[in-house]
Amino acid sequence: MTVHLVLGGARSGKSKFAEQRVLEQSAKVGSRRHYIATATVLDDEMQNRIEHHKKRRDNAWIEHECPLHISALLTQFDSRDVILVDCLTLWLNNLLFDLGDEATQEQIESGVQALVDALSSTSAHIVLVSNEVGLGVVPLGKVTRLFVDNAGWMNQAIAQIAQRVTLVTAGLPMELKND
Repeated sequence: MTVHLVLGGARSGKSKFAEQRVLEQSAKVGSRRHYIATATVLDDEMQNRIEHHKKRRDNAWIEHECPLHISALLTQFDSRDVILVDCLTLWLNNLLFDLGDEATQEQIESGVQALVDALSSTSAHIVLVSNEVGLGVVPLGKVTRLFVDNAGWMNQAIAQIAQRVTLVTAGLPMELKND
């Protein structure tokens, strides 16, 4: 099992970098390539983003649209699988939306912990994409702050169990952790 967390800002090149890591890893071990997409189409702009990502991948990728239940899906893979999850911050957004206005911090942490547990127990090779959202201005509004805080805590929890963590800025990767 290997977990590689790829962080970066919007349009930083993190997804392209992560896709390349999956291609390299699957070539080494002759594995199946899986793409777990967490995005949901809410408008034309999001549809265009999704299509842009799809055009970069060939037909050898097995796609799984999974906006919410990543933890359960990860239990289905084994050491022959190389998986790209793009992206965790969209998954967190979906989780917050699913929990609704009455979401508690405990419920959010439980969802993140279930993901961390699934990542820790899988024998698959996994590359995760997540936005680094904590580098900007503290956002106005309770829900936005809840999202930013939990995205930061989620990234920290996954970085703790990941063997590799890379920050991508302006298309350039910076290795933060490599066990």
